[in-house]
Amino acid sequence: MAKLSTEELLDVFKEMTLLELSAFVKEFEDTFEVTAAAPVAVAAAGGAAAPAEAAEEQDEFDVVLESAGDKKIQVIKVVREIVSGLGLKEAKELVEGAPKAVLEKVAKEAAEAAKEKLEAAGAKISVK
Repeated sequence: MAKLSTEELLDVFKEMTLLELSAFVKEFEDTFEVTAAAPVAVAAAGGAAAPAEAAEEQDEFDVVLESAGDKKIQVIKVVREIVSGLGLKEAKELVEGAPKAVLEKVAKEAAEAAKEKLEAAGAKISVK
């Protein structure tokens, strides 16, 4: 078999569909016992390692009640709904003691949902 130049290989790859190219990459990885993902990750990490890692690391959020606003009773009801096992007295103390964390180390979706409910009740919320 004749040896192909880099340009010739690229021309062949340009004519392949994505499925064919994906199958080729998988076969290449199996044949040479390598992964194509590792060099790409190293190349991406070279220029912007710190911001990329910081964005990926934050998977836990804290929902902090900054103030209850005018509708304190509505906010207390929502706090009791969001925080399981919280009694009326504990919820009232939490709301009156603002700024305090309502939820700690929760997923982004849960934090956003809690923030929406509390803001709808009239509270001022921050997600950290």
